[in-house]
Amino acid sequence: MYLNCHSFYSMRYGTLSPEKLVVQAKNLGIKRLALTDINITSGIFDFVKECKAVDIEPVVGVEFRNDDQLRYICLAQNHAGYAEINEHLTAHLLSETAFPSQSPNFQNVYVIYPLETLDSYQHLQPNEFVGVRYWEFNKLFRYRSKLDASKLVLWQPVTFLDRPNYNLHRLLRAIDHNVLLSKLLPSNHATANETFVAPERLKELFEAYPDLIKNSEKLLEKCNFEFDFKQAKNKKIYTCSETDDLELLRKLAYDGLIYRYGKNQKEAKKRVDRELKIIEELHFGSYFLITWDIIKYAKSKGYYHIGRGSGANSIVAYCVGITDVDPVELDLYFERFINPHRTSPPDFDIDFSWDERDEIIDYVFKRYGKEHVSLMATYNTFKGRSIYRELGKVFGLPKPEIDELVNNPSGIHRNEHTQYILKYAPMMIDFPEHLSIHAGGILISEEPLTHYSALQPMPKGFPICQFDMYVAEEIGFAKFDVLSQRGLGHIKSCVDIVKENYNINIDIHAIQKFKKDPEIRRQLVNHETMGAFYVESPAMRQLIWKLQCDNYLTLVAASSIIRPGVSSSGMMSEYIKRHHNPAATTYIHPKMEDLLKETYGVMVYQEDVIKVAHHFAGLTLAESDVLRRAMSGKFRSKKEFDRIVEKWYANCKELGYPDDIAHEVWRQIESFSGYSFSKAHSASFAVESYQSLYLKAYYPREFMVAVINNFGGFYNTEMYVHEARRCGAEIETPDINRSTYLTHIKGITIWLGWIHIQGLQDKMIADLLENRETNGDFLSFQNFLHRVHIGLEQLIILIRVGAFRSFGNAKKELMWEAHFFHNKSARTSAYTPALFEEEEQTFALPQLISYQLEDQYDELELLGFPLESPFKMISENPLSRLTAVHLGQLIGKHVKIYGYLVNYKSIRTKNHKNMAFGYFIDHEGEFFDTTHFPQNIERYPFRGKGVYFIEGRVVEEFSFPSIEVLSMRKCGLKMDPRAE
Repeated sequence: MYLNCHSFYSMRYGTLSPEKLVVQAKNLGIKRLALTDINITSGIFDFVKECKAVDIEPVVGVEFRNDDQLRYICLAQNHAGYAEINEHLTAHLLSETAFPSQSPNFQNVYVIYPLETLDSYQHLQPNEFVGVRYWEFNKLFRYRSKLDASKLVLWQPVTFLDRPNYNLHRLLRAIDHNVLLSKLLPSNHATANETFVAPERLKELFEAYPDLIKNSEKLLEKCNFEFDFKQAKNKKIYTCSETDDLELLRKLAYDGLIYRYGKNQKEAKKRVDRELKIIEELHFGSYFLITWDIIKYAKSKGYYHIGRGSGANSIVAYCVGITDVDPVELDLYFERFINPHRTSPPDFDIDFSWDERDEIIDYVFKRYGKEHVSLMATYNTFKGRSIYRELGKVFGLPKPEIDELVNNPSGIHRNEHTQYILKYAPMMIDFPEHLSIHAGGILISEEPLTHYSALQPMPKGFPICQFDMYVAEEIGFAKFDVLSQRGLGHIKSCVDIVKENYNINIDIHAIQKFKKDPEIRRQLVNHETMGAFYVESPAMRQLIWKLQCDNYLTLVAASSIIRPGVSSSGMMSEYIKRHHNPAATTYIHPKMEDLLKETYGVMVYQEDVIKVAHHFAGLTLAESDVLRRAMSGKFRSKKEFDRIVEKWYANCKELGYPDDIAHEVWRQIESFSGYSFSKAHSASFAVESYQSLYLKAYYPREFMVAVINNFGGFYNTEMYVHEARRCGAEIETPDINRSTYLTHIKGITIWLGWIHIQGLQDKMIADLLENRETNGDFLSFQNFLHRVHIGLEQLIILIRVGAFRSFGNAKKELMWEAHFFHNKSARTSAYTPALFEEEEQTFALPQLISYQLEDQYDELELLGFPLESPFKMISENPLSRLTAVHLGQLIGKHVKIYGYLVNYKSIRTKNHKNMAFGYFIDHEGEFFDTTHFPQNIERYPFRGKGVYFIEGRVVEEFSFPSIEVLSMRKCGLKMDPRAE
């Protein structure tokens, strides 16, 4: 009888999770239930699993609507019917067209129309019915001439359980329509009758129409949705057969084995053979080959990639070129990537440059077919403070009151509206609000994807399925993660610059060579890492310094230690201490020494969680993997997790461990929550760091140009320009004849690109560059004016930034000329080359005095930073000339120092107070770090960009000096001479 139930995946409409829907059905003794969310199939597989768990037969379908107008409800007779429904839904979502009033000619789908359809619909097909709700009985007389009793079914929509749920539904509908609750129309929301009416009560309500009850029960009984959650859904074969796939993979692996390890590497070959056997047993050959194919295409286009994640545990992946991580060197075990006990399908994470990823995705869609490929969805949910803001708007609260509600919901003045908001906001937490795109997940299926989901469009043009990664894993998909990052962009850009300027081809994948390179070692020892992927932040630079990191393996550990889980638990400091004195390491239990000797008894990687859970606490490998996934934020079953926690303590007690040891080891595992890396992932990051460090060591200026042009690093452009100067570059502001859109380098001179000038329009830049390309360099300021159509405002920007300085004219003279020519005549047409050179006009001007400080202020406004030292702009005579290089000699001493703020990071202490860590440049351009404890940051806060005078005490931790700030003030600037 329940053939039209909504879950909260009917977004901004439904109020029940699939689990709650099924629990209520079970409580009411219902044996068959249909989920028909509105224009979406996101909840289907959760619903099916919940139903099967309590012996309810699930029926699946979709309710088709155009906005608030119901067209029809479709129920799948079987899996083929579900695919038909998805195909129909997909066609209209992708084409963004309305659903027709009549359903298509389905073969395996039942269709239920609302009663009003009979006004325009004369003949029903064998698979079509009309639904009648109990409050519509009085309408039946009107349609008596068109009614066939066998075509009428009991229709009791289910959207909420009770009155509070109904009120919540109306709030969701008001949010969806972006209207005040008082302005919500009856047609915008469900009637109050769409509750889960008990079967006995429904039969009473339909007592006068028993055939409707029988018809609806018969219809539901004819629907049967069986689904195999365990069978793999990925594309099964890459070549012609699974046998051919394995032969191809074996050949690629053996060829790569020689390239990676040389000949006669018996141990490596043994491991390759063992992996190939597991890949064959688990039918994963095509998954490897498809990943290899994607990378082969990228290489053919000259694109770089990084293979990371647990896939880097595989020597086969290393040999075929999917990753650059040597699992033999790092003692990585393949079973972390693929093993029969894993609770989720494995996946490769493949990073491409931010500006090349979309082309890679486009290739995947075209290579494997749009019917078989989609991006994966994520659910954007209602969370926290955003709920209060949405509800505040629905109730018409003024913005200041909404802001107060958002910032302090518990302290808000209580009135009728805020009472409602505080009551209903918690009920909305984690409700899906809309679908978004997963960061990189791609599905490539054997069957058309409509066997599992409808597809819908996204702004970038690639469609997504309607479920997330958790559902994908549960139903048997192993996703491909095709991701993007800026680090690869600057590596590729630098390699291209070196090729263009020096005709040198760099093999950026020669990682084994890089690991032995003394110049890279020097870069690490001197913690010269700015611009290098993942190791440039102040925190990472500190860690490298404290570890005295000078090799790849230590950097691998550092890449994981820096993560918040390890660092915030206190284990990072413990690791550093033990790293410098391994002999003094004490282990909490002898078994922990066996398991974690490599990391001095500290859990650093996700693999450590698995090892400790399995070998220390006696959990099964499957349970250990669930724990590992929960610690990395990738497991959503709290019930299963709680069971494993209970078993952890029960096993520890049974194994005779004291309670304090069991609790401490569990505390260390818990500290990983949401942050831990696999060792292979850390190793992959360290590979990319080494690639960056190689380029910075040998081509530092070209490398910094590449970093500047790719944007998106840890620091802003100013700091990368500063670093380029530290590397010996001469920095020039944009020049009218030398600069291009992006920054470029000639010799040791770096010419900043036009893109960096704030307020300069892209069209003007394009016109300038096109004219210069077509007609040659500009000969003078007036020649530029004759050739380029430009407004006065844009021209003034060029003058102020110094773009015409090569012509020898002072800025103030050019400003006078600019106003003269623009006042003389309105410029309305673009330049057409003249037959003869136009005669230059000369002007007799009074002496116009200029100051260097004026240029600094112009650069500050137009570039965002001055090219000269910012210390030259402060208005006071320095009280100290102390530099960062001397701090190591002043441990424990009180010091005064000037610093130009690079950035700072604020954190909350355990006592919920603010403290901060600062990063500064001294007047010689060298970096130093500061710590600002709560009592001082409150009295001496950061006040934005600028030079600060700092007083404090020099402290040292593992040979790393920093300043504990006692007082700090921002220095004033000299006045712009033009403002006097």
